[in-house]
Amino acid sequence: MAVKLSKPILVVGISLSTGIWLWESFLHSVANLGELSVIGTIGLGAIFWWWQNKANQQILTSQSLSSIDRETVEAAIAASKVTIDAFEKEAPDKDISSLKQAIEQLPEALNRQELQIAVIGGKKVGKTSLKQLLETEDSHQNIQLVEIEALYNKIEDKETAAIENSLASDLVLFLTNGDLTAPELQTIEQLKQSNQRTILIFNKQDRYIPEERAFILQQLRQRLENIIPVEDIVAISASPAIVKVRKYQQDGSLQETVEQPVAEIESLKSRLEQILDRSGEELVWATTYRDALNLKTKAKTILNEVRRDRALPVIEQYQWIAAATAFANPVAALDLLATVAINAQMLVDLSEVYQQKFSLSQAQTASGTIGKLMIKLGLVELSTQTIGTILKTNAVTYVAGGAIQGISAAYLTRIAGLSLIEYFQELEVSATSGEELNLKTLAQKLQNIFQQNQRAAVIQSFVKQAVGRLSQESSKVQKVVLPTHITSEA
Repeated sequence: MAVKLSKPILVVGISLSTGIWLWESFLHSVANLGELSVIGTIGLGAIFWWWQNKANQQILTSQSLSSIDRETVEAAIAASKVTIDAFEKEAPDKDISSLKQAIEQLPEALNRQELQIAVIGGKKVGKTSLKQLLETEDSHQNIQLVEIEALYNKIEDKETAAIENSLASDLVLFLTNGDLTAPELQTIEQLKQSNQRTILIFNKQDRYIPEERAFILQQLRQRLENIIPVEDIVAISASPAIVKVRKYQQDGSLQETVEQPVAEIESLKSRLEQILDRSGEELVWATTYRDALNLKTKAKTILNEVRRDRALPVIEQYQWIAAATAFANPVAALDLLATVAINAQMLVDLSEVYQQKFSLSQAQTASGTIGKLMIKLGLVELSTQTIGTILKTNAVTYVAGGAIQGISAAYLTRIAGLSLIEYFQELEVSATSGEELNLKTLAQKLQNIFQQNQRAAVIQSFVKQAVGRLSQESSKVQKVVLPTHITSEA
């Protein structure tokens, strides 16, 4: 495992760890070893404390917009364009012509006059009847009504397409035949989270007696109090049920006829006119805003895939450096010093992949924080115990203690690297480079990645790979850890 190193943090960190180890060997004293371990731990703790006091814990939350103005939309379009431009620059071989064309059309979309209204709901709620009524009676010339395929059909692709089509519209008419079911409520909340203006329509109210109608309408308004304004919840009868009418004739006979009651949608028509007259422009802005975010998400998703392909080899390189270093050093506390240095240099390299570009001092501090988080979350102890158990069952015959330390260091380095990938992927492409890490978000990433990689098959495969690597290269380990053998790389 002869590795050429030209990384300042890595060289200094490994040299420090190795220097202490050589000093330990010279003294031949277990007691002195213990003292130096304590000193190393105290020093590392000081770094942790300094970072803890320096870091500003900013919670990353998505902004929920109650209203969107033109400036907000233009800013979203600009941010999307930055992401698409970065994608084109970093992956020129990828065809993103459709994304570029779509983003160029958004400024013009801000000025369109025609509105699209989606009519959605579950099966047999009266979507078709309502659409036909509105098309017949509507006085607005710039409105297109679109009936969306029935929701809750247990086909995931169709369900997703229905929601996407609803979000692509400027206004949603959501129909229900009574009090909301759990899936209906979930859909309405999803529309709200995407800032989609929605009118909830209690259809087929004629099927209920007056007291029941009033109760259901009140229930709907109470349940959606913080989601849909009370005036946007209306009751109608788009296609009232046929009723039988009995009349006694002059000769005393009984005549029975069938009548079709007139549709009752005046409350909906009145509310629609108010919204379209007062907020038509804002509806267009909101739709364009969603379109901009959608384009940005698509571009960023593909860009993250490209960056991840570049980042994974970086992680693999440093996890094996960590393994070799810990395998060569007999004292666990000293391994920690070297691992922090290795993780710091890995952070520098990963930040370059994700265009964050941490400085050396930022990387050192951040690496110490990651180590502290791992200890606090119990990841170090759990991984060491698990790896030790696997090694015992496989009857490793060479330097068992060093093998446990080496493989644990490699495993934790990999966990740290994968967590950083997840963390960087969520940052804005245009974010300021080298911002301090958000500890709350990073801790959550560490926990999630650790849990994902704790499956028996995953960790056993990693241990097997690490054992083979350490076994084959054990004779070359000194080339990694001895300062006199560290060479420069162009």
